[in-house]
Amino acid sequence: MTDKINIIYISLNGNTKYFVECLSDYIKTTKDVVVESLNIKDLKGESFPVDEPFVSFLPTYLNGGNGIHTGDKEVLTTRLGDFIASNDNFKYCYGIIGSGNRNFNNQFCLSAKQYAERFGFPLIDVFELRGTQSDVKRIANLIIDRQEEFLNKL
Repeated sequence: MTDKINIIYISLNGNTKYFVECLSDYIKTTKDVVVESLNIKDLKGESFPVDEPFVSFLPTYLNGGNGIHTGDKEVLTTRLGDFIASNDNFKYCYGIIGSGNRNFNNQFCLSAKQYAERFGFPLIDVFELRGTQSDVKRIANLIIDRQEEFLNKL
């Protein structure tokens, strides 16, 4: 059984941070698992090598286009991608969870889908804005399952 979960995320307006905090509290109280989280925003562009498995959370902020035919450009959250790419940290990431606003239609959670493709790890799940309690429960179980699978492959 997993005894610790590492979460590396970026939160700019607080929605993702709020969700990660709710998720961490839920996992600690119901699963008796320690959760350590890091908001990449706090590193101010710095990086370091990761040597433990982690899951990543990424909100979608896009500029222009419709995400399909007329393109898209990720804005504001590229520091997370830079961190995951640096020092081959992506090798320790067992998945990503996306968040966004469903009003963005095809662009809903598009950045997380793009990261999964770019780095070769799975898109575990998605949630809207600050998420719901059912999102927290569902994603907590998915993270624990994915981490167990990842650890068994090491």
